[in-house]
Amino acid sequence: QGQLAESGGGSVQTGGSLRLSCTSSGRSFRRYALGWFRQAPGKEREWVAIISWDAEATYYIDSMKGRLIISRDNAENTVYLQMNDLKPEGSAVYYCYEGRYPTSANYQPEGPGNHWGQGTQVTVSA
Repeated sequence: QGQLAESGGGSVQTGGSLRLSCTSSGRSFRRYALGWFRQAPGKEREWVAIISWDAEATYYIDSMKGRLIISRDNAENTVYLQMNDLKPEGSAVYYCYEGRYPTSANYQPEGPGNHWGQGTQVTVSA
């Protein structure tokens, strides 16, 4: 987990925007899928957005489709998540992920060879 560093979380009001960033160090960044999952108190962990190693494939959580853009800059070893029109139900700790492209909504990030960061808090107030 120590190889990924997130930033950009914070507190916003409903309708606001945030841009999360995650920089990777320590291994060949461009070979792996990148993404974000989140965990809110008392709720299941869920995948929010994923981008394949070649940026040809992306996934967005249904509840936020149309309001998210995930992108990657392999030269900077960085993945971004632009979140627009945020709603209170989007409040959670968001974790950056690097590893295999998740094959289902139930894919566990703890799989072999996968890494994730310490998380960044996103709070959306009504």
